Amino acid sequence: MREILSLPKGLDGWAWRYRFANHVFRQHHHDELELNLVTAGSAGYLVGDRRHDLRRGTLVWLFPGQEHVLLDQSPNYQMWIAVFRQPLLRRAATSRDAGVLRAQSPAGTFCRRLDEQASARLGGLLAELHDAAKDPQRFNAGLAYALLTAWSEFQRADELAAGPSLHPAVERAAALIREHDASDESLSLDEIAQHAGLSPSRLSRLFKRQTGISLVRYQQQIHLQRFLKLYGSGHRVNMMAAALQAGFGSYPQFHRVFKQVIGCSPNEYRRRNGFGEPSADG
Repeated sequence: MREILSLPKGLDGWAWRYRFANHVFRQHHHDELELNLVTAGSAGYLVGDRRHDLRRGTLVWLFPGQEHVLLDQSPNYQMWIAVFRQPLLRRAATSRDAGVLRAQSPAGTFCRRLDEQASARLGGLLAELHDAAKDPQRFNAGLAYALLTAWSEFQRADELAAGPSLHPAVERAAALIREHDASDESLSLDEIAQHAGLSPSRLSRLFKRQTGISLVRYQQQIHLQRFLKLYGSGHRVNMMAAALQAGFGSYPQFHRVFKQVIGCSPNEYRRRNGFGEPSADG
């Protein structure tokens, strides 16, 4: 899914500190090059067909043509995020080795762990950059410098932080869950396993080991993504209808999963966000 980032006008990108958020993320990509520097905790990324294991000091680059989703965050997870618009990349990433930063989806692995000194230096630079956002000229100059500094530190880092490529059966299972028509009945584990070409128990173990979450939880996250898209601001469809359309078998199942993943009940979520609720018939 292509996501359009709401970046301030006049700036060549943006930088901000991210802290653990207990909600569902959607697999997505965007036109900007993205950099993540982990400062605390642990998490996982699914980037295309590969899982990245994230911990303190991990630096990962996410390119415009790469679908990615953040998974399995620890409660203390934090990272710096910086994004770079394409015009900045064309101006700044002009050397032969930095030219890869202008690519849409380059071959290779772009996830490494920096040493403590390099990580602290880059984190401090991103913090200064964030504080300079009210001065576009200084921010844009600093953003270009941060881009090239991060790339230089990345190249010097020796430790690869990426996990193995996903097993083809895991890829097939994840793709089937993502692409399944939510208006049909929810897929059973046996159906997913048959499509993937493994027994249900073997697929479940392999999926959890490679992605960091269970196959059932992954399916639930996809259903929640669909629900949040269908429900929107609560004015188009009621919660019950959206839950069923998203793939949940019943409202009690939806309520249980919603509370486990989002951290509050569906009605509390609606009240917190000030959403309206249409009548039961739509």
